[in-house]
Amino acid sequence: MSEEQQKEQAVEKKDPQTGADPKKENSEKKNARRGGARRSFKGSRKSSRYGGRPKPEFDQKIINISRVTRVVKGGRRLSFRVDMVIGDKKGRVGIGTGKATDTSFAIQKAYQKARKNLIYLKLTKENSLPYEVDARVTSSTVQIIPNKGRGLVAGSTVRNVLQLAGITDVTAKLLSRSKNKLNNAKAAIKALNEFRMSPEEEKALKEKLAQKRTRSFQSERGKFRGKKPFNRSNNRSTSRGTKS
Repeated sequence: MSEEQQKEQAVEKKDPQTGADPKKENSEKKNARRGGARRSFKGSRKSSRYGGRPKPEFDQKIINISRVTRVVKGGRRLSFRVDMVIGDKKGRVGIGTGKATDTSFAIQKAYQKARKNLIYLKLTKENSLPYEVDARVTSSTVQIIPNKGRGLVAGSTVRNVLQLAGITDVTAKLLSRSKNKLNNAKAAIKALNEFRMSPEEEKALKEKLAQKRTRSFQSERGKFRGKKPFNRSNNRSTSRGTKS
């Protein structure tokens, strides 16, 4: 088939009156039914009215998720256990475990328990420890030694605990062969209890953080104080008036 014959067939397919392609029109109609064709967004989308989400107070790390079965009269009941470490990388760290039939609920429980078990550490100016310390929990034994300028040298869940506590220039050793992640993390927390703040210092720090939180909340609230809230009833009445 020659090129001239192909061009003639293409012209025949088009509408003789309008000169439009019927296939193209059908595709445009389908896109309109689906809600329009896809648009290409250049750059980032606009943020919501209240901006992005606020940064969480604590960073969290799930160290273990295990499936637990319990044998009852009717059969077996399945649940999940989550072990979590949280910290603000400024001297506060805690560990918690949560159990639930769903992993999301177990994570929430573990986070709440970790917040209750927070410890406030008194670190050096370089965010290190003043002297060597060790601790043991069941069969897990941990030794933490300060090193000058070498950074954080640690493994297993001990590294997660030290990172979330904001400790640097420290070498941690596991002196036992235990591979239990939860016990290793608990041993690290027990060793760090040696450098815990006194109750008076903890109370003063909590008050200071609470004041800082209220200031940030008031500043965010003040951004939207001048804006009028959206009134759905007024919008409906105006739209009805325009229709009539």
